Amino acid sequence: MRICRFNDNRVGLVEGNEIVDVTGVLDHLGAVNWPYPRGDAFIAALPDLLPEMRKLGDTGKRFRVADVQLLSPVAQPGKIIAAPVNYKLHLEEARADVGIHFGSQVKTIEECGLFLKATSSMIGAGEAVISDRRDRRIDHEIELCFVIGAKARHVKEDNALEYIAGFMIGLDMTIRGPEERSFRKSRDTFTVFGPWLVTPDEFGDPSTVDFELKIAGKTRQKANTRDLIFDCKKLIAYASEAYTLEPGDVVMTGTPAGVAPVEPGDILNCRIEGIGEMNVAVRAA
Repeated sequence: MRICRFNDNRVGLVEGNEIVDVTGVLDHLGAVNWPYPRGDAFIAALPDLLPEMRKLGDTGKRFRVADVQLLSPVAQPGKIIAAPVNYKLHLEEARADVGIHFGSQVKTIEECGLFLKATSSMIGAGEAVISDRRDRRIDHEIELCFVIGAKARHVKEDNALEYIAGFMIGLDMTIRGPEERSFRKSRDTFTVFGPWLVTPDEFGDPSTVDFELKIAGKTRQKANTRDLIFDCKKLIAYASEAYTLEPGDVVMTGTPAGVAPVEPGDILNCRIEGIGEMNVAVRAA
């Protein structure tokens, strides 16, 4: 199943080039009071909501995908967890390009661990990345991302994939400079998720997935998840050793070689096998 959030926080099922509005499924979410539980209530309830969405899909109002604004499929992640230099070729290019490393030592993922991005940096495919520092280089980084569906701590790799609610495309936009990663990558609009959430039964095995980013028809990044240093299973096990993972948390698996600057006016065409594609605009402030 492909689930999207669109327009004014409507919920939809994606069927080909159409979206079926199933927002009525939100009536099945229980009422909560302050202090609100951590995480995303919709993702936490997703297993129970899926049958209701299928029923509503038979009669829901239909929209063309091209006619709606796609928001981030997950609305309230408690954490956005990112994996730095998780492809060998990207590690090599980062070490070789002073425009990326700014004179600092680029450590391996084993040496530097994971990092967190601010949830306030999150947008959807129908929104735009804002380039507001003309004095700095801003790069694109396409990544396979997944959403945690159940509370998890000290997970073993053998059953780690059972904790995934779905997969989506991610853009980890990055402003180059000497500051820490989480600061440079957490600017407003610098985390793009979309275009929709694909449930694991439809997405399949995440270990051998092709993906590509193009600008103006020219390939910038192209890789396969088989080249990950820490694959999805290992990332869940590794992250859950440090953090309690909760429904709605997003894990960004890392970007391959080919990172390069973007400019206002660029359209980033991002495609991941098993998910589809999204086109994300870059605009000046």
